Amino acid sequence: MANALSTIQRLLADPTAIKLIEVAVGIAIVALIFRVLGQILPRQVQDTDLRYRIRKAVSLVGYAIIALLIVLAFSDSLGRLTVIFGVIGAGVAFALQEVIGSFAGWAAISLGQFYKPGDRVLLGGIMGDVIDISILRTTLMECGEWVKADLYNGRIVRIANSFVFKEPVFNYSADFPFVWDEITLPVKYGSDRHLTREILQKVADEVVGEYVLQAKAKWQNMVHKYLIEDASIEPAVTLVANDNWIEFTLRYIVDYKKRRGKKDVIFSRILDEFDNCEGRISVASTTIHIVETPAFNVKLVDSRNGM
Repeated sequence: MANALSTIQRLLADPTAIKLIEVAVGIAIVALIFRVLGQILPRQVQDTDLRYRIRKAVSLVGYAIIALLIVLAFSDSLGRLTVIFGVIGAGVAFALQEVIGSFAGWAAISLGQFYKPGDRVLLGGIMGDVIDISILRTTLMECGEWVKADLYNGRIVRIANSFVFKEPVFNYSADFPFVWDEITLPVKYGSDRHLTREILQKVADEVVGEYVLQAKAKWQNMVHKYLIEDASIEPAVTLVANDNWIEFTLRYIVDYKKRRGKKDVIFSRILDEFDNCEGRISVASTTIHIVETPAFNVKLVDSRNGM
């Protein structure tokens, strides 16, 4: 017991030990305060995006205050510890290359506008909506894989932030929250191709025409911000004739989150219109047309006389 008391007395007489205790107590108090703030403040906000940002801001401010507390506590001893910190820092940097890269990736994502929470992105072949960006990892709600089109499959994927330095980052919703989509429709030869074009154009204007004005405004911002051509936003119908049928392609712009739903509505409306045109339009399918039958050379043998 006496040895333990003497050890404690020696530690309390050491200024460095006193500073370590003060820093530990200060960190505990700051962490407790900001943990409570991180739980209370977001509850006062109804907007999901703002609530997420408040939670992240509280965490970052807490980390910054803890770092400042440590620097202030050891400011008079930093000169003597420079060499030690340098050697330790070199070892840590080598051992934690991926962690440091992820932190640098987080800084690049935050300052470089690669993506933000709520964006739909494609990272390394994994497509999904960004639901969280931490200091080391980006969390996605995955789309696709065994689920067709751009629908959630239920998996949550966490990707190291260092990925942004290694592979392309595809963003479906950053500056232009629309995508171009196409549907292809084969029509039999002999069908009324002019009526077919009119039906496709009319259906597209009625189903996705609401996006044209919004997309034009967003695209003008893109033209001013980037070196890019002033692309056509309106739905367009094109025709190609091949050996089997006339192939119509309808190209249109749509909200990136409503691509599959709008495609379903467009196809349904087109088929309804075809049913009501009294047989003037017929959808084609793959068929085999035998143009010529080769000649058959048949030789009969009478088994009774060997002929």
